[in-house]
Amino acid sequence: MKNFFFLSFIASLLFTACVPSKKYNELLEREKSCSEELAKYKKSSSDYEVLSKDLQTKYDLAAKEVSRLRGDTNNLGNQMRLLQRETETLETQYQALESAFDKLKNLSAKETATLQTELEQKTKELQRKEDALLKLEQELKSKQALLEEREKRVNELEEAIRKKDAKIQLLKARVANALRNFENQGLTVVQKNGKIYVSLEAKLLFNSGSTKVEEEGKAALVELARVLETERDLEIVVEGHTDSDKLNSSVSPKNNWELSVLRATAVVELMLANSNMAPTQMMAAGRSEFHPVDPADKSKNRRIEIIISPNLNELFEIISNE
Repeated sequence: MKNFFFLSFIASLLFTACVPSKKYNELLEREKSCSEELAKYKKSSSDYEVLSKDLQTKYDLAAKEVSRLRGDTNNLGNQMRLLQRETETLETQYQALESAFDKLKNLSAKETATLQTELEQKTKELQRKEDALLKLEQELKSKQALLEEREKRVNELEEAIRKKDAKIQLLKARVANALRNFENQGLTVVQKNGKIYVSLEAKLLFNSGSTKVEEEGKAALVELARVLETERDLEIVVEGHTDSDKLNSSVSPKNNWELSVLRATAVVELMLANSNMAPTQMMAAGRSEFHPVDPADKSKNRRIEIIISPNLNELFEIISNE
C-alpha cells in the first residue's frame, strides 16, 4: 500500500509543470528511504556472501578433519592388533613359565627364587601390555565416535548444499522456460553465486525517460511473477539501472537515481498486482548509472535486474550447531 501511494504521488508530478515545495520535499524523503533500503540490501547481500564463504570454509575443514580421523583410526587399529598379538605371545610365555615353575617347585631355593623373580617380571609386563591395550581400545572408540559425528556433519552440509543448488537450478530452468519467448528481446536468465539473475533491457519495459511499464514488458514480468508466486522461501530484489547520460529535470524523475528507483518500484508493483507473491519477499532498489554491464553499449546498461536469492536458514542452522 505504501508503494501504491508513492507511485500515485509520482504520477501526479508527471502531469504537473512544476513541483510544489512540500511535494518536492516529500519526494526527497522517498529517495532517502530508497537509499536506506538499498543500503540494507547491500548489507544483506554482503552477509549472504560472507555466509557462503564461511560455509565453504567449514565444509573444507570438516572434510579434512574426517580424512585425518580416518587415518588416526586406521593407525590405532593397527597398533591395537599389534598389541593384541604381543599380548597373546606374552600370555603363552607366561603359561609356559608358570608350568615350568610348577615342575621346578622341588628344586633348590635359589633356583626357585630366580624363577619366581622372572615370573613376577613377566606378570608385570603382561599387566602393562593389558593396560596399554585397554587404553588403545578406549581411544579407538572415542576416535570412531568423533569420526561418525564429523561424517554426519559433513553429510548434512553436503545434502543441504545439494538441495539448495538443485532447487536453484530447477527454478532457473522454470524461469528460463517461462520467459523463452522474450530471449531475443533483451532478456537474459543466468545463475551465479547461488542466485538467479533475470536481466531485462529497458527497451523491453519502458519508453525513454518513462517509469510506466509497457504492455510487452508487462507480459514478461507477469510470466515471471507467476513462476515465483509459489516460492515462499526466496528473497527477490528488483534493481533499476540507467546509462550515464545525465537526466536533469524540474519534474519527476529529476535524475538517474530517481529514474532507476521509480522503474524498480513500478516493476515490483506490477508483479505484486498480477500474482500472489508476498510483498515481504520483495525489495525495490535503484543503482542509477554506477553498475554498467557494458561501458561501450549504453543500451545494455539501461536495464532492470531481478535477483532471486534462496533461503539460507537451513545452512545457518547447521553452521550454528558447530
